[in-house]
Amino acid sequence: MARLRLPRSLGAKLVLILTGVGLLGATALTLLLATVITPNFNRLERDAVAAHVARTRAVVEDLAAKVENAVRDYGDWNASWDYMANPGRAFEEESFSTLAMANLDVNGMAYVRPDRSVVIARWIDVAHEVELPAMRGALTAAIGRLDFEAALHGRSSAGFYLKLGDTLAAIGIARVRRSDGSGSPRGYVLMARTVTSQQLGTLLQIEATLAAPADAVTIASSAARTRIAVPIPGADGRAVATAAYVVPRDLSTLGKRMLMLAVLGSSLLLVVVLLVLRRMIGRLVLRPLHRVERHMGVVRNSGDLGLLTERARDDEIGSLVTSFNSMLRQLKDLRERLEVQSFSLGRSESAVAVMHNVRNALNPVTMVLSQSADRPATVDRATIDRALAEIADPALPAERRQKLLAFLAAAFEAIERERADRREQFGVGRAALRQVLEIIGEQQQAANARPALAICDISEIVAQNATIARYSGENSIAFSFPSKSHPVRANRVILSQVIGNLFANAAEAIAATGRHGGSIAVSVHQKGERTEIVIRDDGEGFDPAQTPTLFQRGFSTRAHKSGGLGLHWCANSMLAMEGALELRSEGRGMGARAVLTLNAAITAEDLAA
Repeated sequence: MARLRLPRSLGAKLVLILTGVGLLGATALTLLLATVITPNFNRLERDAVAAHVARTRAVVEDLAAKVENAVRDYGDWNASWDYMANPGRAFEEESFSTLAMANLDVNGMAYVRPDRSVVIARWIDVAHEVELPAMRGALTAAIGRLDFEAALHGRSSAGFYLKLGDTLAAIGIARVRRSDGSGSPRGYVLMARTVTSQQLGTLLQIEATLAAPADAVTIASSAARTRIAVPIPGADGRAVATAAYVVPRDLSTLGKRMLMLAVLGSSLLLVVVLLVLRRMIGRLVLRPLHRVERHMGVVRNSGDLGLLTERARDDEIGSLVTSFNSMLRQLKDLRERLEVQSFSLGRSESAVAVMHNVRNALNPVTMVLSQSADRPATVDRATIDRALAEIADPALPAERRQKLLAFLAAAFEAIERERADRREQFGVGRAALRQVLEIIGEQQQAANARPALAICDISEIVAQNATIARYSGENSIAFSFPSKSHPVRANRVILSQVIGNLFANAAEAIAATGRHGGSIAVSVHQKGERTEIVIRDDGEGFDPAQTPTLFQRGFSTRAHKSGGLGLHWCANSMLAMEGALELRSEGRGMGARAVLTLNAAITAEDLAA
């Protein structure tokens, strides 16, 4: 699993941290507001729904109670008026008149004997004062099915609801008895009042409908509305209809809006705070740090140890600027001291480097002289003299004379080959001595100045140093290098010393393997305006982890150090010639590669092409 990588820039890190803190703060604030606002408004909404249900029940009970109160008054009769003598006329003339029913705000009235036989029943449209036979029939049929005593529950009057066909009516019944309470009940008086959706909505002050009966209160909520259904009880307590209506979820919507506004407001506040903090951090922290960084870049590129001019501050940035200027003053003092010591030290190191290069150049001379001194004569001089004396004898047989003459011819030929070999060795020694003289002369002329660059053939320099390197040690080394000319811009003497040092190091690496021979291959590649020379050997190689320390002064990969300034001097010399030196190896026992890079030289042939 990949680890999360933070940006390197301090400003980006601070912005990322502030953004994370802001997001966490906004999330925590949102959760806090959600746990406070939403539950409270949901509770208020539940209380509001409960209040709607209670108000609906109160309205339903109030309608039934009004009809019950109206019919209760008609259950008491004056004792002097014998309604049993002529009950039909009494009700016709007194109770069942259209005016009386209108004043009582009822639509239907009926008188029922104790045996539930209907004495008289009427149903009128109060608004138009017309009789409605169909509704009177429905009322009479409902009276026939109604159990009055069960509906009264032992009381003198009761109120409930009945469904007369498709019409819902509030019903009030009362026992008929004398007003003084004497005598047994003479029957029942029943009054009915039509209940419509419009009337129910007017009383509830909300648009309502009468729906099919339900056993209990039902509440169904959607995203924006709540549907409430309250059962309307009948004579036996079971619902005969349901008062249904829809109320908007104002409180829940208000809670959501308040939560959204609170979250947006807090988020906006956090964004503003983060922007202000980011601006202040950039102004008070990052901008001064950038000025310090730019000044350090100027110091690094130009070497000028000028002080950083910054407005005085009493905070940590001011302390940093003060410390930085103190460091620059100390560096300036150290530079002055170092400049005093650098001249003598530079001369000493230069002399050591020159002696190291002279030693490398004198190795072939030493080897040539050693081989010449230790090589025995091809043919003994005394043997030749005896052969000549024997040939001078006239009595010598012809066959013997021929053998002696063949021996002398072979001896003189061997002597001539030995002389040619020595001439060749002396030529190598002469070239090595010439190189030594050039090194010394170049050091005297160049001193501490940058070496003069000119066009030189890298292939020729490689071939010359390869010839010298063959006589630099006891091991047999096979060289391969390109024969084609490759001109570069360099100092010929210094470049020859660098390549000679690299060849010497490669020869030592081959000898360190314990083998009696090895190979060194040189290849040249043109890469645009640069020429790359790769010197590859099959020696002991080195650990790639040692690469950064190879060019340090005095460092060596072998226990026996023969100088230690070779690679250090070579790298500095390549830089002085506007080039570069790089060493590569796959590991111990894998050989090594030295990669030299120089500016390519533009010849007349290149211009003509």
